[in-house]
Amino acid sequence: MKRLLPLLAIAGLLLAGAGCKSGAPKDPILRLSAEESLAQGKDLLAKEKYDKARPFFTHAFEVEPNSTTGREALLLAADTYYLQGGNANYIQAEAKYRDFLNRFPTSEQSAYVQFQIANSLAKRMEKPDRDQNVTRKAMESYQDLIRLYPTSEYAPQAQTQMQAVLANLAEHEFIVGRFYFRFGAAAAAISRFEWMLNNYPQYKERDKVMYNLGLSYLAGRLPADATRTFDMLRKEFPQSPYVPQIPDVKATQAPEPSKAATQAGTGAPAGQ
Repeated sequence: MKRLLPLLAIAGLLLAGAGCKSGAPKDPILRLSAEESLAQGKDLLAKEKYDKARPFFTHAFEVEPNSTTGREALLLAADTYYLQGGNANYIQAEAKYRDFLNRFPTSEQSAYVQFQIANSLAKRMEKPDRDQNVTRKAMESYQDLIRLYPTSEYAPQAQTQMQAVLANLAEHEFIVGRFYFRFGAAAAAISRFEWMLNNYPQYKERDKVMYNLGLSYLAGRLPADATRTFDMLRKEFPQSPYVPQIPDVKATQAPEPSKAATQAGTGAPAGQ
């Protein structure tokens, strides 16, 4: 009998625990159908309650992942991250949009999803003096949209959005070129500025690039190239604030040391 009492006590505790578990309130979202969950999520989304709407969209997708309702829910879940904003949410949004494309590559929403992937990346662009890896990915994503869906309503918007991305990339290249110039690496600066002029024809500050390219040519002892570049700057941007700053190429060129001067510098008599 003494042995039986502890066993009965343990059994009672187990039964009590089971009763509490079965009586625990369940998440009310789990009781909803996919359509009901989608509808409630949309209502919260319209009120800009993104955090609260997201679980309803997630549930709707999990209940019917391959139905029209499920597809719409997955896309709206991605939208909640994008609309909420912030780098962490833009990363989540990009992941959700990519998941949608992977699952439903032939969806009629594919152009929109590709556009949103690019936008999610563009929102995370660093300043021009920082790493531009995400910026380059944004550019590639916009280009993919235009290539894959050239007639979609999002293609013109992508062209517009790309201008800000291009400006960021171009300014980064300019900063690198100036860095080379300031530290005496004229050849590297020339290469960078020439590349900018060839690859960013729509960059709004091309006059700035031309001016610094001309200075780099001077630093690299290439007066003919400097003259040609400064003449192009005067012709294409006569009102540019850099035009009055153009140096006199001839005056800035140090004469080549004469043979006599070289010999004098080494202590050798002139004429030998």
